[in-house]
Amino acid sequence: MHVPDGFINAPVSVAAGVTAAAAVAVSLRGARRELDERTAPLAGLVAAFIFAVQMLNFPVAAGTSGHLLGGALAAILVGPYTGVLCVSVVLLMQGILFADGGLTALGVNITVMGVVTVVVAYAVFRGLLKVLPPTRRSVTVAAFAGALLSVPGAAAAFTALYAIGGTTDVAIGKVFTAMVGVHTLIGIGEAAITAATVGAVIAVRPDLVHGARGLTAPLKLRVGGELVDAPAAAVAPAAARSTVKVWVTGLVTALVLAGFVSFYASASPDGLERVAADQGIDAKVEDHAAKDSPLADYAVKDVTDARLSGGLAGALGVGATVAVGTGIFWVVRRRRAVEPSAAPSAAV
Repeated sequence: MHVPDGFINAPVSVAAGVTAAAAVAVSLRGARRELDERTAPLAGLVAAFIFAVQMLNFPVAAGTSGHLLGGALAAILVGPYTGVLCVSVVLLMQGILFADGGLTALGVNITVMGVVTVVVAYAVFRGLLKVLPPTRRSVTVAAFAGALLSVPGAAAAFTALYAIGGTTDVAIGKVFTAMVGVHTLIGIGEAAITAATVGAVIAVRPDLVHGARGLTAPLKLRVGGELVDAPAAAVAPAAARSTVKVWVTGLVTALVLAGFVSFYASASPDGLERVAADQGIDAKVEDHAAKDSPLADYAVKDVTDARLSGGLAGALGVGATVAVGTGIFWVVRRRRAVEPSAAPSAAV
């Protein structure tokens, strides 16, 4: 659903950019409460994983494909504020390095694919957890539902922006029906990927899933034939377990997906591209400012072998995203750590 330059006029693009900038600013502050020494590097990994999986377009209808948006997955794994930042990092890397998603439309893309997906998914997720039993299975079910609804929600948000600032005169009702219809199908794939990923992580390290916090049963010890709560010292080591194995496994998985599996992804246009072509939305589409990038269109310039070119581009994208994302989240984490000491002393 990457919106290219030329779909939305300048005033609405600027307004969306201001909205996106405000959302990122709020998320930077909110992420300080979500990130700690373990989750800061994992947030960068989540961004890289989303980048990799977005390269795996899957067929949803005749001649149409879809791909993960990632807002739901990021929000549930690392928190809603950090989730907005994760998707924003991915969109920034895609726009600058790979000419995917317009640069003047970056605010539109962050608003639609980052903010809206996170807000819708996390609201549904939290709402369901309030009524479902407090179990790990409930987390997976709620993740599925939140991800499923987040994609048509994003499609509706794009349609609203297009109704205000679209560059072509088209029937908005038809655009809305087509966008929400095809993205509901894409949402099923999004939900399956999100639920599978959250379920896999929660099975081995539930302490690393933001959305599962508070659901883990307290550690019990049997004393004199009775079960009693374990002392804090006995619980601490489990929470302090190293995340190195998880980080390495996730990074290798992202590299394999982007560097190898992506070659077998569907080549059909995604939902927005198909609707744009069918409805005439793309009549005034503009060339991407980064169309001459060495990695444009997810291929390494001057590498003639398509499989090698795409694989190298995907691997480089994963590396760049994890480096930039981890750097940003580490800085955010450090700001949280120094804030108390930077507070002014009380007057005597």
